[in-house]
Amino acid sequence: MQYGICNLSIIPLRLEPSDKSELVSQVLYGEFFKVLEQRKFWSRIRLAHDKYEGWIDNKQYVEIDNESYSTLESQTPILSSDLVEFVEDDAKNLFTIPIGSCLNGLSILNHSHDGNVIDKVIPKENLISTAFTYLNSPYLWGGKTPFGIDCSGFTQMVYKLNGYKLLRDASQQATQGQALSFIEESEPGDLAFFDNDEGNIVHVGIIMENNYIIHAHGKVRIDRLDHSGIYNTDRRIHTHKLRVIKKII
Repeated sequence: MQYGICNLSIIPLRLEPSDKSELVSQVLYGEFFKVLEQRKFWSRIRLAHDKYEGWIDNKQYVEIDNESYSTLESQTPILSSDLVEFVEDDAKNLFTIPIGSCLNGLSILNHSHDGNVIDKVIPKENLISTAFTYLNSPYLWGGKTPFGIDCSGFTQMVYKLNGYKLLRDASQQATQGQALSFIEESEPGDLAFFDNDEGNIVHVGIIMENNYIIHAHGKVRIDRLDHSGIYNTDRRIHTHKLRVIKKII
């Protein structure tokens, strides 16, 4: 088995081994993974954090050994908490990194960092203030940063920055936690999931106080939440049909 770590700010994780293939997620600086298959130009990987799989360009990561991977996997994540920061290599070259980048591998990459970090579990009450960090971020299918993010990438990153693990896709996240019977039983930080006409879960957002929800739809925005679903306050229509509410924490 081979292993790797992302040494660049943000790299695309694709469905197929091609630059033209669909973006299914992103690998942020310092995230590490198993290499499941390696070809001349592409590698299929499985991320350690959420076990998500996809293809990345061989030029966009650094190989590490089994011992380094095991060490990283055993450690409490240390994450950058500034919207944008820098790491520096031995030659004083700067690399930008986005919020939520993993800093446990700094010594492996021979990089240094002196910005703010998060290295512990934070009370659930902090989830909403973290979510506001991404407010008005543009929607991007497969995105995980304030410069482009999708609905489940948004919820995953907000939870991750507070020390909690969520899976990557909305349908996967819906398998986690405890289902609630009514909106009234929820509290800020719980997740609401929404389905399509076929009954497939296709959207997720974070519940706020007073029947509001923050979610990524066009951009990270705040809308009303009722028993039918999400009511878009700009368009004055329901845009998403409520399926289930989950208490993850």
